[in-house]
Amino acid sequence: MEDSDFDERIVLAYLGLPLDYEPSPRTSTIQFLRKHLSQLPPNILCKFSSITTPKLRTVLTPIRNRRLRYVNTHPSELGFVSARNKWPELWEGRERRGREEGEEEKKWARDEFLKGEQKHIGKLGNLLGDYEEEREAERIRAVRRELAETTTIPEEEEEEDTDSEEELVPIEEESEEEKRRYFERMIRERFIYGLLPGIEYDEVDYDESLDVEDDRETQDRWFDED
Repeated sequence: MEDSDFDERIVLAYLGLPLDYEPSPRTSTIQFLRKHLSQLPPNILCKFSSITTPKLRTVLTPIRNRRLRYVNTHPSELGFVSARNKWPELWEGRERRGREEGEEEKKWARDEFLKGEQKHIGKLGNLLGDYEEEREAERIRAVRRELAETTTIPEEEEEEDTDSEEELVPIEEESEEEKRRYFERMIRERFIYGLLPGIEYDEVDYDESLDVEDDRETQDRWFDED
């Protein structure tokens, strides 16, 4: 992580803290931000982006809340048309193999995300894994559809075995509306967890206007949902 733009002296001086203060803003960044995030202005907070990533900052409750509120108050920014144009690979990639990638996301959630905050890990791990497994399921559905379209029964067999022929179970095809809803949900939640490329997360993560008193309760309810 590049840290050439990060000068801890500026941070500590603003807060009136000594240079040997612990937790250190450089070496114990997340612990430091947990204590002092609300005391620092955006122009200083943005310096922490040189030693953290959007995904890492997800562990900070105020930042998760700000992203959640942004999603709820700026729906067009991450809406279907805008998101599909900005991240076509995520839209087109729904049918690619996903189980292995889902396991990788679950492992990250289990081992790296929210250390010491077990409450949210199961939800996140399942969530990220489900994205990839859903893509794998869609790929399998596509293969089945292709087989159904290209496989024909010879006429002779049809005449001889019409009585014994097993009833074909129609393959349930995902509707366009279902695909759209799934994609929109995936985009919103990937945004909250800092997983969307090409997003100016600083503008959201350090925006105090996105703070609302009851956001913590709202966010906790979202995490607790089955």
